[in-house]
Amino acid sequence: MKLADDGYCFVCGPKNPIGLKLKFHFNGKTIKTEFISKKEHQGYLNIVHGGIISTLLDEAMVKLALAMDIPVVTAQMEIRLKKPLRVGEKIIVEAEILHNTKKLLEAYAKAVTMNNVLIADAKGKLVKV
Repeated sequence: MKLADDGYCFVCGPKNPIGLKLKFHFNGKTIKTEFISKKEHQGYLNIVHGGIISTLLDEAMVKLALAMDIPVVTAQMEIRLKKPLRVGEKIIVEAEILHNTKKLLEAYAKAVTMNNVLIADAKGKLVKV
């Protein structure tokens, strides 16, 4: 399978008119991005939908692998939503690699507020393609 990028990724694609257009910063070991939600991202009134938060965690783990020149797809992800995220509140999403084997990467991602309150975290198994 060949993975191609046409700029329409929902999270980072610059061409996606309804996408988040997030920019990620790789430091050689981890990757980070910042996200400020809008009303369109809510589930319950003024609370960001858990699916949006899960999407951000997934993207961070995959984006980290790609930054390390390792093409992967997510095979499994375990998410823990710890605290509600208010619409308009800025979070930092960061990912790191836990294990790197011949066929699989295991990664960890977290979303924290500017006050370092853990909103959610995830562990993922990413299959190398």
